[in-house]
Amino acid sequence: MLRKLGFLVFAILMIAVPVPPAWGGAVSGSGSGAISGYVRDGSGIPQMGAAVEILGSAAQALKVFTDERGFYSFASLLPGSYSLKVSAPSFLPSLREKIGVRAGSRQMVNVTLTTLFEAIQLIPTHSPVDDDDWKWTLRSVANRPILRVLDDGTTVVAQSGESASDRDLKGSVSILAGSAAQGFGSSNDMTAGFAVERSVSSGTLRLNGNVGYDSDGQGIPSAILRTSYTNRFNGMFEPSVSITALRLNSLDLNTMPGALQALSVTSADRVVFGDMVEMKVGSELQTIQFMGRVNAFKPFGSVDLHLTPDTLVEYQYASSVPHPGVEDRLGGAASEDGLESASSDLSETAPRMSVTNFSPAVEKAHHQELSVSHRMGKNSMQVAFYADNMLDPVLTGVGEVSVESGEVLPDVYSGTFNYQGNNFAARGMRVVLQRKLLSDLSATLDYAYGNALDLSRPDIQLQDARNWIRAERRQAMAAKLSGTVPKSKTRWIASYRHATSTTLTPVDLFNTSPGAVDPYLSLCIRQPIPASFFAGHLEVLMDLRNLLAQGYVPVLGSDGHTVYLVQSVRSARGGVEFSF
Repeated sequence: MLRKLGFLVFAILMIAVPVPPAWGGAVSGSGSGAISGYVRDGSGIPQMGAAVEILGSAAQALKVFTDERGFYSFASLLPGSYSLKVSAPSFLPSLREKIGVRAGSRQMVNVTLTTLFEAIQLIPTHSPVDDDDWKWTLRSVANRPILRVLDDGTTVVAQSGESASDRDLKGSVSILAGSAAQGFGSSNDMTAGFAVERSVSSGTLRLNGNVGYDSDGQGIPSAILRTSYTNRFNGMFEPSVSITALRLNSLDLNTMPGALQALSVTSADRVVFGDMVEMKVGSELQTIQFMGRVNAFKPFGSVDLHLTPDTLVEYQYASSVPHPGVEDRLGGAASEDGLESASSDLSETAPRMSVTNFSPAVEKAHHQELSVSHRMGKNSMQVAFYADNMLDPVLTGVGEVSVESGEVLPDVYSGTFNYQGNNFAARGMRVVLQRKLLSDLSATLDYAYGNALDLSRPDIQLQDARNWIRAERRQAMAAKLSGTVPKSKTRWIASYRHATSTTLTPVDLFNTSPGAVDPYLSLCIRQPIPASFFAGHLEVLMDLRNLLAQGYVPVLGSDGHTVYLVQSVRSARGGVEFSF
């Protein structure tokens, strides 16, 4: 009897006395982790009552519901890899996979729910083979959901748990150096660039800039600053606005004013109609303070018609010549990849301006183009027809010139000078062929036929050269190889564009197709550097242009020294970029 009573008392004590924390290591402790986050819709509105489940974990299935802030949390999770499924009325379920949980860590995983309408509008057809410069898919204005069907038949929107787009704040800093410039804009043998991007509500706010330093460390640095905001509405509209401020210093204060200052405001809107049509319209208003005030209004626009997943018809209108740079050719600011691969160098965005008789003029252009692109397996082809009208075109020269005549404007950063050519019209065509040789290697051929400015009589006085510059029918051929080295992740582009030796402007001046390359022999390299001692991404950059110094057309300066007019100046720049 006493033995039974003793067992009964012991059982009551075990029930009444709480288990010490040390006995509940499987529930909480330093050996467990946690997953938490917020659930919102595409407009950033928190979703209360959304069901959040953990799938495929070592433990039993767990399920919680979000609160009024859209917040959820899972605690006491064993270390391992988890999948997260989120579902709510009126939304497609969303799946996050490969969420790593370590002992003592807390993972923040935010989820954006997508409606069925948004998914239908924005389902991508991208694959690793399609990761190139062609516009085969609509440039969606949302996060490109990917539909998947789970084993139980549930359709979900699958998103990577490691996606860089989950970060609200991204940025990069770059330092580039090259041969010192000796013209207007100071002798910048080093430039520092930066870019910061932050998600704000349903839009993105960006700030980037470039600062050029004097080799002697004296004077006010030349600088370019740009801020922009892009918003997104209903997966169809993407309005954006940007403001750019620029200041470039003069080395010769006795001849030229102290600085060239420019302010530009650009507004644009991208609209997606269904799964076939994408339209972009916008304009840029420039005001430039230099030897007086000059204003310029530059509209632009394009319409893309996706007839099939492999056929694209595009119409483009532009009123300013594009500025190709290393950031464009290696997946930078013009890339869809985002800020992780973008160079922050804005030094090529200065206004295209020239001087005649001390009177400044901004280059004006009208470009219209109609192109058809088609993909056949690993091969892609484009045929385009264009019509251009150029007013006060800017030609590039190199060499020591005197600005006292008021006929040349020493250029910013590059150590070159601008010379005003004659107005001309151009009509031509372009054919581009590209083949995917390997998954990480592509070859591109570009043929262009049209009008370009040509100096018919070299070795004449620079001030008289304009009398001998005429528009002539010319041809140009270009070849480009681009790829990625598998193990080292080195991204590279090698290209060569041949043109007639006396041609002063490129044939097909507005070429922005995948076949667009700089004149003559060029090489670009981006090499990631492993750096485990800090969180971020470090790359070494190298940009080499016109390595063989081709296309230099000799003319005589006012002092009798030989100077050259050229399509592309030989240059070498390199540096490092850190992204976070």
